[in-house]
Amino acid sequence: MFMGEYEHGLDEKGRIIVPTKFRDSLGEHFVLTLGTDGCLFIYPMKEWEQFVEKLKGLPGTKEARQMQRYFMAGAVECESDKQGRVMIPAKLREHAGITKDVVSVGVVNKIEIWSKERWDANNTYDSVDDIADHMSEFGLSF
Repeated sequence: MFMGEYEHGLDEKGRIIVPTKFRDSLGEHFVLTLGTDGCLFIYPMKEWEQFVEKLKGLPGTKEARQMQRYFMAGAVECESDKQGRVMIPAKLREHAGITKDVVSVGVVNKIEIWSKERWDANNTYDSVDDIADHMSEFGLSF
């Protein structure tokens, strides 16, 4: 399980450091792909395989095909180097607006990679009470 928020920078070669707390759960090989809300997702290989199975099970609608293409076209298999760094391809950095400061966030079964600016703009939690009220529909109560 991934949890926590970590700030770091993008180096001149387009690499970020995977936080130490995430490395053991991530494993040697993992998948980096486009995420939602303007971020990137990193999945451990096992979680990625489960996610792909769910994508395969989607109906043959245009929206389902778009989602399959979105996640699969942007996906790259990765491994971190001895210092825990991972290269983020230019196209993925561009999608996420990552140029310098980065925030890595553990979100249960995956890691989200955000530009610091987008993280600050999208995660103010101003409406978290309203969102929590709606989560009761899914069996969550706070």
